[in-house]
Amino acid sequence: MNSTTGLSGKSVIVTGAGSGIGRTAALLFAAQGARVVLADINAEGTEATAEAIAVAGGTAVTAIGDLSDQEVVDRVVTTAVDACGGIDVLVNNAGIMDRMSAVADIGDEEWERVLRVNLTAPFLLTRAALPHLLATGDGAIVFTASEASLRGSAAGAAYTASKHGIAGLTKSLAVTYRDQGVRTNAIAPGGTTTSITAGLDIESHGVGVLGKYMVNVGRRATTDEQAAAIVFLASAAASNINGVILPVDNGWSAV
Repeated sequence: MNSTTGLSGKSVIVTGAGSGIGRTAALLFAAQGARVVLADINAEGTEATAEAIAVAGGTAVTAIGDLSDQEVVDRVVTTAVDACGGIDVLVNNAGIMDRMSAVADIGDEEWERVLRVNLTAPFLLTRAALPHLLATGDGAIVFTASEASLRGSAAGAAYTASKHGIAGLTKSLAVTYRDQGVRTNAIAPGGTTTSITAGLDIESHGVGVLGKYMVNVGRRATTDEQAAAIVFLASAAASNINGVILPVDNGWSAV
């Protein structure tokens, strides 16, 4: 795979690298020879990812904090530039789930937090990283969207709105910066075995409100399957792929 990815020696930021898809993607980038900046609010998980990369002979540095905070965003970018010499790839993967609530049941705090973490934070980091991505002449951005960015029945209203926003941001970036050498794509995971739904009250929200719409979802993916799609979209193998929202959902989006 190294011969086609073109990732060896590249500087890659992966958000949400402390667990789940982000951790697996970071490990895979490092295995391809990339230098990885691990960004996450979860210090313990992020350090564990860094240790796993180091044990495998890879290179990683950490940047801990809430990515909805501009100061943290600036620190992530500075870390990438200082430790890795720039930014070649940005993976905006970090996100949180809502409580699977319909619009009438969402409080202001839940709505604002989900939108802040899932949409505003990736925007802030992308804006800060763009000058460095543009400087490479061959940069790549990959977002983690969701099946919820493709339909209205895959999550609660706040999460769905945030992920539709990610799809729109992906396409806007793709068109705006394609002639300057930056490609932007997203994966749209279906059900995946991660910890993102931890603490979800499915009896009062998911099943009661939206469960009847969730049919033919297919099997749950592994984080390896999602990470492989992320690395592909960031790699030289996808050099003419731009503006794509790639479902990684075992055909759920085809139903």
